Amino acid sequence: MSDAALQIAELSAALAAQTARAQAAEAELAQARALASCTEAMIQELKLEIAKLRRDKYGISSERRARLIDQLELQLEELEAAATEDALAVEAAAAANKTSAVRAFTRRKPVRKPFPDHLPRERVVVEAPTSCTCCGSDRIVKMGEDVTETLEVIPRQWKVIQTVREKFTCRACEKISQPPAPFHAIPRGWAGPQLIAMIAFDKYGQHQPLNRQAERIAREGIDLSLSTLADLIGHACVALAPIHALIERHVLDGGRLHGDDTTVPLLARGGTKTARLWTYVRDDRPWDGGAPPAAFFKFSPDRQMIHPNKHLTGWQGVLQSDVYGGYNDLYLADRSPGPVRAALCWSHARRKFFELADIKATARKGKKVAEGISPIALDAVTRIDAIFAVEREITGVSAAERYEVRQQRVAPLVNDLHDWMLAERARMSKHNPVAKAMNYMLVGEGRWEAFTAFLDDGRLCLTNNAAERALRGIALGRKSWLFAGSERGGDRAAFMYSLIVTAKMNDIDPQAWMADVLARMPEIPISRVHELLPWHWKAATELKRIAA
Repeated sequence: MSDAALQIAELSAALAAQTARAQAAEAELAQARALASCTEAMIQELKLEIAKLRRDKYGISSERRARLIDQLELQLEELEAAATEDALAVEAAAAANKTSAVRAFTRRKPVRKPFPDHLPRERVVVEAPTSCTCCGSDRIVKMGEDVTETLEVIPRQWKVIQTVREKFTCRACEKISQPPAPFHAIPRGWAGPQLIAMIAFDKYGQHQPLNRQAERIAREGIDLSLSTLADLIGHACVALAPIHALIERHVLDGGRLHGDDTTVPLLARGGTKTARLWTYVRDDRPWDGGAPPAAFFKFSPDRQMIHPNKHLTGWQGVLQSDVYGGYNDLYLADRSPGPVRAALCWSHARRKFFELADIKATARKGKKVAEGISPIALDAVTRIDAIFAVEREITGVSAAERYEVRQQRVAPLVNDLHDWMLAERARMSKHNPVAKAMNYMLVGEGRWEAFTAFLDDGRLCLTNNAAERALRGIALGRKSWLFAGSERGGDRAAFMYSLIVTAKMNDIDPQAWMADVLARMPEIPISRVHELLPWHWKAATELKRIAA
């Protein structure tokens, strides 16, 4: 062997050894993370148990202690779900790293009681073999069966599904034959996909914390602890991750996005701090673009501009948003792969004038209408309303048609509004509230150009209402779930909101869709996972309904 070939062989061996060490290190890291998550969850569970025992010992809890128990329960559900995700990551790392030894990791599982005897049982018998799988002989007799009980829920009706795999022994060769165990939504299949989807949708779509769900389920005769329900959430996030990744990729493939964010209280030492949930929405329906609508969410512990930069790394197009300065880095000329074009929201601009011209709000405050209403603000609202009226007429038509109508009918209205605002603002004090509302549209580098970008592009919308609609459920839910228990919990909420909001945007039932996806994911090839996306799933469901 030549020196060059020998050197190449040595380098290849060194690279293989280095790769093996890196894989082993990753597996060890996943194991350590899972152990830490499980330990933290166990500590939190013990704290919760102590708090409940103190309540039972000393009588009715004070309001402060009751809130403490609620806080501990919320933290526990986040930690249990995180522990499940980390434990599954260890299993995946061990399976991928077969060449090196990884120490076994056994998670302390949430305690689950046997299913109540009063629940009806439905036997689903897997088709038995007709011949011996070893020698092919048909002289086989049943010798027993294995039964896997899966807790499933039909709306307002609970049942236990018994999956039976009968065993047969061959009298010719004495070998045992039994059909393979079916795949389940979660390992060992104790919870059915309908149940998992219901728990997840009630928590994130109906804003019902897991402790309240556990209490409701207990009233129906089923004892499922908060830890057990949190375990299901962790399993659901892992199982649905491929679908979430496809939705995010679909959104970022769009050339025009709506972006917005809303506040989320995040549990912190001594109270809560204000975190953020961001949404990016692709909705081409206003200009009949043909692409299915979708949204993905991201969580951040603050509102720094670094977050939208990370969320939209590698993306280039038109971002419709408010005037939040955190997006400014996206508009820089030297940005890679190129600057994002800004398109600002007219609903935000109109709202500032409307608040100064709101007759009902003025009357509620006890002021005389003649004194409280700004005639200039009222005039601005009237002028902007004329633009909105034309826009409503062209919703759903092609981009080319929208462009033509805007050039002929909307552009003159916009130019007149611009000239009128400049003239009126020149006669006002800079401290006048109406002048400040005008400055929102006029002052700032490229501000007016961003407000009028829709005139030259039929794909653009006049408003950012698509993003605001996506965030509406979060705003409604804050009063129910009070706060996010941790940053991992915020990420998990963003994950689930991406799925639920996208399903709603495609006019399908999020719970029914997630249940079907969870049922089919274990057996579907990775090359066909895209068939489970909400818009494909809806089309296939419609075809089945028509065929039936």
